[in-house]
Amino acid sequence: MTGRRRLSSLPSLPSFPSLRPLRRGGAALLALATLLTGCGLLPGNSGGGQSEVTVMTWAPIGTNATNLPGMPAMAEAYARWADEEGGIAGHKLRVLTCNERNDSAGAAECARRAVREKAVAVVGSYSQFGREFMAPLEAAGIPYIGGYGISEEEFTSFLSYPVNGGQATLLAGSGRQVARNCGRTALVRPDTVTGDDMPALIDAGLKGGGRGPVSDIRAAEDATDYTRQAGLSRERAGDGGCVTVVLGDRTETFFDSYRRLPEDGRTIRVSSVLGSVDQSLIDRTGGKDGIFENAYFTGWYPVADDRAWQPMRTVIDKYAFGNNDIDPADPGVQTTWIAYTVLRKVIEAIGSQNITAGRITDTLDRGLEVSTGGLTPTLRWRYEDMLGTPGFPRIINADVTFQVVKQGRLVAQRKGFVDVGETLLGESPGGA
Repeated sequence: MTGRRRLSSLPSLPSFPSLRPLRRGGAALLALATLLTGCGLLPGNSGGGQSEVTVMTWAPIGTNATNLPGMPAMAEAYARWADEEGGIAGHKLRVLTCNERNDSAGAAECARRAVREKAVAVVGSYSQFGREFMAPLEAAGIPYIGGYGISEEEFTSFLSYPVNGGQATLLAGSGRQVARNCGRTALVRPDTVTGDDMPALIDAGLKGGGRGPVSDIRAAEDATDYTRQAGLSRERAGDGGCVTVVLGDRTETFFDSYRRLPEDGRTIRVSSVLGSVDQSLIDRTGGKDGIFENAYFTGWYPVADDRAWQPMRTVIDKYAFGNNDIDPADPGVQTTWIAYTVLRKVIEAIGSQNITAGRITDTLDRGLEVSTGGLTPTLRWRYEDMLGTPGFPRIINADVTFQVVKQGRLVAQRKGFVDVGETLLGESPGGA
């Protein structure tokens, strides 16, 4: 990966001193430690025993807003697969899961539990409450690898290692995608702190396509009816416009209200981001005869039937034990798979040494390159690899994919990835 343009210089992080042998009795203590490690009483691989690597994955489950049970379920399936394969570089993988509950207190408690359980990383997780979960992790020095990308702290904390560009790239990409085909765009988004960032991000994409700003429509993220917002969105988009909806699990509820509106002869296309809409929702709402035919969608990764996803599908088929929470087309599940791919590469790079949070962060900070088999560009978290855009300085992967619904199926609108890094930096994207 080539270096990214940086907007400002940041001070380098201090290096931590290495542990030194005790002056008194050092030889005896070293001999005792060696004996205990060989007996399997201390972490290590001597004597044929496996050390255990404890990590955590969290996501909201069973709430009135967005739910992503497939993420912890994917993590558990990955652990079963890794351990049946003999572990990772001789280390047994122990995965803890936690219900974040879409609640600030729940997010903080999951993080505190990770600290109590001595997790060495939090991997492939979802939470919009970055401030609440990152503070305990930072205090304990625990890295956050491959978060979903919904909170600001995932792109600012020195202990966060994102695998995608998060909400920022999806919305900037969505703006670029619809700009070529829509006159005006109305955005329906959650009336939350996280939702407040959305209009400016989609505006960045629209501006790059020569369009005016989005019309911002707020909506409760746990409502059971959106008739008022649906009518308002059609009115503001107008003939030849687009209605873009980013409401997580409630996107389906919105479009249920939207399709009940009486026809008025105007041609209005709909759009969203992958995660708010997926293939199963398209199928449930009529497929090629439904509301999403010809709709635009922006995602982080290749379409779900791309061959690059086959290793993940194989693991799900064999180790998920029929868990219906795991949908291979769900971006949350996909993000968890990629995050654990990163963890595997880190553990393999550390090798037979004891796996600690400090060794994981040091390995990532020193420039470990991670190939994801075409699911993302090669990932690397050196300072020079980071985009440096205000508010999201730690983005290292600003690529998105443009998808469209044809004959009821999500397909690639264009081949390969679209880099929206320049769009986020406020520069001309050079065309969509």
